[in-house]
Amino acid sequence: MRDETKHPWVLGGLRIARSLLARVDEHACAGYASGEESCGLLLGPAGDAPLLDAIVPMVNRARALHEMDPETYPRSARTYFDLDPLKFARAVDQGEAAGRPVKVLYHSHLDVGAYFSETDAAAAKMGGEEPAYDLAYLVTSVKAGGVDDHKLFVWRPDMRAFALSELRVEG
Repeated sequence: MRDETKHPWVLGGLRIARSLLARVDEHACAGYASGEESCGLLLGPAGDAPLLDAIVPMVNRARALHEMDPETYPRSARTYFDLDPLKFARAVDQGEAAGRPVKVLYHSHLDVGAYFSETDAAAAKMGGEEPAYDLAYLVTSVKAGGVDDHKLFVWRPDMRAFALSELRVEG
């Protein structure tokens, strides 16, 4: 599915306004206070591929899934996030159709740092060999209730792995 011409944000080097990143941070801190990872989407205009200018917070279903069936879903929302796949796919399709594509899937890590875990990579690949969607991935680290780091990751086909990419904060 990777199409660098149509979805150049997969190459990284994205830009985000400080005020928008503050909203990601607020969501991450609220998740921390609730004992769960936050998650959501960052969008921007198709005509300015590196620009992120809108946020769509999503519900982390991990707690509900774990409580419903802890054997099938052994991880808690503190160490895992789960998006509603239909809402996620709908947001991607609607953004693409409106010229305001989803460019980044974001989530937080609680008390462990901003890194792209094996679980994060497996979720992005959805059982395949490479990511199922043309997205970049932002991880926000929250420690002791405050944000201490952000890192942006992109899929590198040449390495067959996710790699760190630049995220420029503006304003």
